[in-house]
Order: sequence, then structure tokens, then C-alpha cells
Amino acid sequence: MLKIIFPTITLFASSWLSPTKNMWSSALSYSLIIAAASFYWLLQPDMGDWSSSGTLTAMDSLSTPLLVLTCWLLPLMIMASQKHLSGEPPNRQRTYLSLLISLQFFLILAFSATETIMFYIMFEATLIPTLVIITRWGNQKERLNAGTYFLFYTLAGSLPLLVALLTLHYSSGTLSFITMKFLASSFSPVFSFKLWWLGCLLAFLVKMPLYGMHLWLPKAHVEAPIAGSMVLAAVLLKLGGYGLMRILVILGPLSKDLVYPFVVLALWGVLMTGLICLRQTDLKSLIAYSSVGHMGLVAAGVLIQTPWGFTGALILMIAHGLTSSALFCLANTNYERTHSRTMILARGLQTIFPLMTAWWFILSLANLALPPLPNLMGELMIITSLFSWSAWTLIFTGLGTLITASYSLYMFLTTQRGTLPSHMAWLDPTHTREHLLILLHIAPLILLIMKPELIWGVFV
Repeated sequence: MLKIIFPTITLFASSWLSPTKNMWSSALSYSLIIAAASFYWLLQPDMGDWSSSGTLTAMDSLSTPLLVLTCWLLPLMIMASQKHLSGEPPNRQRTYLSLLISLQFFLILAFSATETIMFYIMFEATLIPTLVIITRWGNQKERLNAGTYFLFYTLAGSLPLLVALLTLHYSSGTLSFITMKFLASSFSPVFSFKLWWLGCLLAFLVKMPLYGMHLWLPKAHVEAPIAGSMVLAAVLLKLGGYGLMRILVILGPLSKDLVYPFVVLALWGVLMTGLICLRQTDLKSLIAYSSVGHMGLVAAGVLIQTPWGFTGALILMIAHGLTSSALFCLANTNYERTHSRTMILARGLQTIFPLMTAWWFILSLANLALPPLPNLMGELMIITSLFSWSAWTLIFTGLGTLITASYSLYMFLTTQRGTLPSHMAWLDPTHTREHLLILLHIAPLILLIMKPELIWGVFV
């Protein structure tokens, strides 16, 4: 673990001490080396139990894929942000890089924490650099409103979690993830214990976010710069799913009765966000709402607490992280040329950017879970486990899958097909950097088809 954490800390020094002309290239090359070194975690011989354990950090089959995804995302964020910050003074560029590096540092410690309080502190610490990135480098004046929504939704959800964790520590004497699952659950179904159960889950359901608690997400995505949208979609939403998986293990018999309204809300959210996507005109807003729908499916898979549900949720989190991050990168390449996120104004791009259209097509198919991509594997496992839990869930999941396919194709056809408007005939050509960025998102998805056991944990 220290082999990754220490180089991440030294990246701060690199971003501030490098000459201005080498700043981006050195940060990118060093972060790529760290990302390549993180692949070693996937080769651990015993992925079923905790490994690489230290005083405060350890890894298991649940946290390892998310740790590798976190390390893989930093060089991609640096690559995507270079054009966006090219007009800024050098000190502001260095500050921006430092915020991205600090996000990776906090996320690594959050995913590898063995103590619940350390996880909570790192869970909250990711809020600060994300908030600064949205409010300082966002695209429009509404970014302050988006930052306010993001801050207060997250804080309002996570304060009950702190109280619930302190109560748990008082009653059980330990907050270690390693030992808590062996504690005998003796929570009676009285009202105070139900409130405690809700406090444990609320922060993670807001972070995912569950439908009904999702209003901060589209605002944050639309106003954030490209790196902010990438890290929000790819990793920060997964903190909610990861925390949910960790905490549900210790909540015991209470969960069997109390999860019903949340599963219904998650499945209803899959339908509603899909229908909202079908009437969106803003490209980034459409991708943001699709994330809410996919994470609703993840929440439903986790809450029913079956091995297949957990496995499908983990696979879908990794696959969705790569897919949605790549879609935001593609939306950003359009925005940098057309200076508009309105889809109807940027149509017919296939005639001038044929290779970019190929990327759009592949990622639209990945978003609607085309076989044999990992997206389909995750969705099928969740849908199967939900069906065995209750046959009625097939109505929601079936309609949700149909609507997801509809809005993914609608997004592709609206932006790429049709007649090219005359004002767009002389757009800047696409760059090798942009194609490499998309390829580095798609390549892991393709490779995971051949070895999916890297990301399905040991729940099956």
C-alpha cells in the first residue's frame, strides 16, 4: 500500500517544483507509473480475505478493483484537463493538479481503510477538493449553486452516520471492518434501532445517489469542469456503494424488513431517471441522470444482500465508472469546439469527426449494456438476484433496461447523425490526445471481458 501512497504524496512536490513547460507532462507520466504499479494489487494470490494489511490500511476483493480504478483515473483526468486550463496562470494550474492528486490520496485511504472512523474522515475529506474544483473551475455562474447543493446534501446525509458510528462503538467496543462482521447482531426492532439503521445508511444513499436524494448530482456534473465530472462519475459515486456494502454486513436482521422502501425507491428511480433522460436537451445532464439510474440498480443489488447482488453491484460500479467517465470526456470534446451542451445545436458530427463518432457508438452501446461487455454482466447478475428476491422487480428492471437502450441511442443519434449545421463546418480537428484518452477508458472495458474475475470479488 505504501508503494502507492508515498509516490502519490511526492506527486504534490512534482506538480509544484517542475518547470512550467514540463508541468503537465511530468505529472501525467508519474501518475501513469503509479497507475501501472497499482495493477500489482490485482495479482494478490489470496483475494478472498484481507491482504497487504498494515496498521490502518488493508485490501480485500471488494476494495482492490476500486483502488485500481482510482489510480487509473488520475492520469486520465490530467490528460483531459490540459486544454481546459491552458489559459490559466501557472500557479492556478499547479493548484488544480494538487487538488486532483489530493482526491486520489483521500480516495486510496478511504477504500483501503480498516477502521470505520478513518473511512468516514476520508469519505468527508473528498468533499473539499471536489467542491473547490466545481466552484472555482466550473463553466458557468450556476457553479456556486451546484457547489452549495453538493456540500449540503453530502453533509446533511453524513452527520447521522457519524452519530450512528459513535453509538456502534459505544455498544460493541470496536469499529474495525475486519472484526465487525464477526459481531453477533442483537439489535431489537424498536424505533431507536430503526433510526440508528437509517443513520448508518443515509450518507451512502445520498452519495450514490438514491432517487429522491439525487438533486445535487446533475447540478454538480453540469457545472463541473471535465476532471470534476470524471471523478464524480467514476469514483466518488462508488464511495456510496462501497460504504453500503461494508456497513450492511453488520446491520443484522433489521435490514431484512427495513430495506423494502429503499429497494422500491431505487427501482422506481431507474424508471424515472430513464424517462427524464429521454427529454433532456443538455448532453452532460443526460449523462448525469443516466448515472443516477445505473447507481439505483447498484443500490437495489446491494440492499437485497445476496452474493449475486453484491457481485453484480461491484461489476456494474467498475464498468459504469469507466463508461460514464468516457462519455463525459466525449461531451467535453464537443463542448470545447461548439461551446454549447445543447444536443440539437451540435448534430451531424459524423461527417467531420468519423473516428470520434466510432467512440460515441462504442460507448453508447456500453452504456446500454451490450454483450459481452462487463456492463451487461453486472446488470444481468443484479436483475437475476432481484427476480429471485421478488418476481415483481422484473417489471421495473425490464422497463428500465428498455428505456436505457432508448436514451443511449437517442443520445448517439441526436449528436452524431443528421445534417451538419452550416455554423459548424469549420470546427477544430480532433487531437491524438483526445483519442488516446477515450481509448484508455475503453481498453480496460474490453480487457475485462477476457478476465472478469478481477472485478467480481469473492461473493459468488
